[in-house]
Amino acid sequence: MSESGGCCRCCVSFIFSLGLTCLFVWLSLRPSKPSCSVNKFYVPALNKTSNDSQNTTIYFEIKLANGNKDKGIYYDDLHISLSYFENQSMLLGNATIPKFYQGHKKKAEKNSNVSWKPPSKADSNEAVFRVDLETAVRYKIMAWQTKRHTIRVSGNVTVNGQGTKSSKKGVKLKSRAPEHVGYRTPRLGLAVLSALFLLW
Repeated sequence: MSESGGCCRCCVSFIFSLGLTCLFVWLSLRPSKPSCSVNKFYVPALNKTSNDSQNTTIYFEIKLANGNKDKGIYYDDLHISLSYFENQSMLLGNATIPKFYQGHKKKAEKNSNVSWKPPSKADSNEAVFRVDLETAVRYKIMAWQTKRHTIRVSGNVTVNGQGTKSSKKGVKLKSRAPEHVGYRTPRLGLAVLSALFLLW
């Protein structure tokens, strides 16, 4: 009887340890999405201190940071749309940043520009632009890659009378749609752990 009880206790301990190991492995492999922000933003046509008011190009820099410790990121082409706000949103144009790979714990600054036609009322001290970014990423975990995960983020950039971004800090682009995550909690493992806790 004691031998049978000891055997059962060993089996329960083994299953419990195995479940914890699976949970920890899953947590360590689960990646976090990259952070995106507008680092620089310059609109020459809104710079009242220069004679460059006829320049119809908007220059900007997108910063992407991979915070994962041991996971690289493959980016598809980054599609960026700029809108100008008066009484309502007005699409200015689109830009594309070519696909690239980013190593773990790395940051990347990508420059691009969009041509636009300044509206007649663009003589105020401030103007607000909306930046929308959409791409898909694959995470590199050791020797294999995950499936693609769609990222859609956006943010508003306020530009001052010098045509530059009012905020000295980067403007973080926040998610505007649910992320399609392909990582699911190991339900069977959690169910086994829950049952073991109840039986322990």
